Amino acid sequence: MKYLPKDMNKKPKTTFLHDYQPPPFTINKVNLHFKLEEEYTTVRAELSLRRCSNSRDLILNGGPDLKLLTIALDKRPLTAEEYSLEPSQLIIKNPPQEFILQTTVRIKPHENTALEGLYRSNSIFCSQCEAEGFRKITYFLDRPDIMSIYTTTIEAHSDRYPVLLSNGNLIEKGSLDNGRHFARWHDPFPKPCYIFALVAGDLAVLTDSFTTKSGRSVELQIYSEHHNADKCGHAMRALQKAMAWDEKRFNLEYDLDLYMIVAVDDFNAGAMENKGLNIFNSKYILARPQTATDQDYEGIESVVGHEYFHNWTGDRVTCRDWFQLSLKEGLTVFRDQEFTADTSSRAIKRINDVTALRNLQFPEDAGPMAHPVRPASYVEINNFYTLTVYEKGAEVIRMLHTMLGEETFQAGMRIYIARHDGQAVTTEDFVQAMEDAWNQSAAAPVPASLEQFKIWYDQAGTPRLYINSSHDPDAGTFTLTVRQEPGPMAGSAARLSHIPLRLALLDRQGNELNLKLKGREYPASGMILHIKKATESFTFSDIKEAPIPSLLRGFSAPVELKYDYSRDDLRFLLRHDQDPFNRWEAGQRLMTASLLAQINNFQAGIEPQAEEDIIDIFRTILTPDFHPDATFKAQLLTLPSEDYLSAQMQEIDVEAIHSIRELYRRAIGRRLESLLLTTYRDNTPPRPYTYNPESAGRRRLKNLCLSYLMAARTDKAVALCLRQLDEADNMSDELSALTTLTHAGCPEREAVLAIFFEKWQHETLVMDKWFAIQATAPLTTTLERVKELMK
Repeated sequence: MKYLPKDMNKKPKTTFLHDYQPPPFTINKVNLHFKLEEEYTTVRAELSLRRCSNSRDLILNGGPDLKLLTIALDKRPLTAEEYSLEPSQLIIKNPPQEFILQTTVRIKPHENTALEGLYRSNSIFCSQCEAEGFRKITYFLDRPDIMSIYTTTIEAHSDRYPVLLSNGNLIEKGSLDNGRHFARWHDPFPKPCYIFALVAGDLAVLTDSFTTKSGRSVELQIYSEHHNADKCGHAMRALQKAMAWDEKRFNLEYDLDLYMIVAVDDFNAGAMENKGLNIFNSKYILARPQTATDQDYEGIESVVGHEYFHNWTGDRVTCRDWFQLSLKEGLTVFRDQEFTADTSSRAIKRINDVTALRNLQFPEDAGPMAHPVRPASYVEINNFYTLTVYEKGAEVIRMLHTMLGEETFQAGMRIYIARHDGQAVTTEDFVQAMEDAWNQSAAAPVPASLEQFKIWYDQAGTPRLYINSSHDPDAGTFTLTVRQEPGPMAGSAARLSHIPLRLALLDRQGNELNLKLKGREYPASGMILHIKKATESFTFSDIKEAPIPSLLRGFSAPVELKYDYSRDDLRFLLRHDQDPFNRWEAGQRLMTASLLAQINNFQAGIEPQAEEDIIDIFRTILTPDFHPDATFKAQLLTLPSEDYLSAQMQEIDVEAIHSIRELYRRAIGRRLESLLLTTYRDNTPPRPYTYNPESAGRRRLKNLCLSYLMAARTDKAVALCLRQLDEADNMSDELSALTTLTHAGCPEREAVLAIFFEKWQHETLVMDKWFAIQATAPLTTTLERVKELMK
C-alpha cells in the first residue's frame, strides 16, 4: 500500500475574513540575489525585519521544494535550536525586536510545471507570484499586507540569458567570470511580494518612450521571443495611449524611469501587474494584421491598459488580504472599461460588458458557485479569481460612479490614493473615501451615507427589481412602484441593497420629459432613484400623457429588471430611446420573447416559425438610414446567445434552444438576402488593413451579414465565403469566413481547414484559433473531430 505524504492527509484549512490579524512582523527592506543555473537556482535573501506585536516566534512561509542551505541572523549562523524547519514553514525562535535574517535556498525552476513561483520554460526564466507564489522562491511572510522596498540582483550566463529583468529601475550591471553577467534592480516604492517579478532569457526588445505631463521621460520596453519581435507595435501604442489616458482622466502619472512588458507563451494567467515589469501571455501582446483579429487588437489594448492601471490601483495601493481582491481588481476592471469606452465607443463597450456579465457572471451568481464580491472564507484563494470578484466588482465601482458623478468620484479617487499610498487596505477604506468626497461636494445638501451600499460587497446573488407603473391623467401624475428582492443565493439572512436606478420618461414622440419629483425638478436627460427599501413609490407630477419609461439606463446596477413592457413599447424604445444601451436592450427583449415562444412550441410538438415581426425589425435595422454606426448596427442585429436564452428557462433544453436560434438565423438569411448582401458590400473597409473602431465595426457588421447568409446555405453565400478566404488581407476576414464555412458543415470545410493549417502551422496563436473553430462547431461530428485533433 502506498501512503500519502504527511501533508496530504491534512484536512484542507479554511481561512476566514473575521480571523484576520495584522502581521506580527514587518519586512522593511528585501535584498535578493538570484544565481541562475541550468539545473537549479540559488536564492540569497536578506530581510530587514521588525517585531510589531507580542508574537514570540517568526513564522515564514515556504514550500516543500525549497532546500535551505544557510541561515543567519544579523550575519550570525543560527544553531539548530534557534530555528525549526517544516514542509511549509521556517520558524525563527524568539528573535530580537529588530534584526536582519539571511537565508540561502536552492530551487529547481526547470521542474516547476505549476508555473507558480520561479519557473523555466522554453529557455526563459519567468516568475508568477500572485497569489502565494513567492513562498516557492524563498522563505517569506507571503501575504499582501507586507510592503517592502526591494533590491534584486540577478546573475546568469551572458550568452544564454543576455536579458536580466526585475522590478523598478536598473541601477547596475556588469560582467562576471566564466562568461556570466549580472544586473541589479531597485524599486523605490514599497510593494507586496505578490507583485515581485523576475525574467531572464534571450529576448528581443522594442523600445520607445513616453513623456509624462510633468515632463519626465519614461523609457518603454516590450520584450518577446525573437520570432515575435515584429508583432509588438500595437501593444506599444496601446501602452502609450493608456498612460496618456490615465493622466487625463484620473490625473495619475507613472512613477518610475522605466516601464517594461515581457510576452511569454507559457504563462498561467492573461497578464500580471508586477511593479514596472508586467508579464503577459503572448496572446495579449502579439498582433499584426495577418495573424490577429480585430477582437485580438481590442483585447490587447484592454489588457495592456488594465495591467498599467494597476500601477496605482493594486501596486501603490494594494489589498490588505486576499478577501479584498476586488479592491484592486474590480476597481481596475472599471478603469480599463472606461479606457476602452473613452477611446472607442462608450455604447458598444457597455453593451459588450453587460452581455458578458449576464451570460457568465449572472449564472455564477445563481448557482452553487455563488459567492460575494468579498468572500467571507476560502480554502484555496486561487479559486476566487472569478467573474464575481472581477466583473461584478467592477459593477460595484460603476454604481458608485453613477451615484456620485464623474467630478465627485474623481475627488474620491484623489482622497483614496493620497490617504493610502504605500498601504495595504480594505474595501471599506475605498468606500469611505468615496463617502467623504460625496459629503464634501456641493451636490450633497445633507450628509450622505454609503453604509447600506457596502452590502454589495458582502452578499451573493443578483438582486431583482419588480417595477409597476400607473398614470393618472386627471391629476397629471405618473407613479413608479419599485419592489426589491435579494437574489435567491443571498441566503435566509439577506439584506436589501442600495441600488441606483437611472431612468427617463419618454413622450409619444420620443422626447425625454423634464421630471418633477416631490417638488424638485430634474433634467430631461434622466435621473437616479436610490432604491433602498423593499417597496418604494415615486410619483412624478406634470405628466399629462402616459409616458414610456426608459428604466435602468446604461444598466446602472447589476440587477434583473422586471417590467411589463408591451411589444409596441419595446419597438418604440428600439427606435427612439436616446440611451443606446436601452435601445439595444429593447431589441434583445423583443427577440428573446419571440425565441422563447418558439422554443415552447418546439417542446410542445408544434411546428415553430420565425415570427415576421422579428424579421421586420432586422429589415428596419439593415436599412442604410437606421443608424450610422456599423458596430451599433451589428449589436442590434445579433440574436440573444444560447447562454442567455438558457438563463431565461426553468429547465434548459439545449436542443430546443439551438434549433430555434438556427431557425431564426436561416429565416433572416433567406428573407433578407438582398439587404444582407448590400450591407455586406457597403461595409467592406478600404485596403490595406488598419485597426481602428470604425473599420473594425464595419468588418464586424460585414461578417455578421455573411454568417446570416451562410445560415441559409445558399450557393451564393458559399461562393462569397470562399472568395473572402482567398482575398482576405487580415485575420478578421479570413477567420470569419473559415469559421462560417466550418460551422455550416459545408463540403468545402475540409479543404479550407487544410489550406489554413498549411499556411499558419508555425504561428502558435493562429493555430489556437484553428483548433477552437473545429472544437466549437455545432455539428454532430464535433466530438470525434476533437478526439482526432488531440492526437
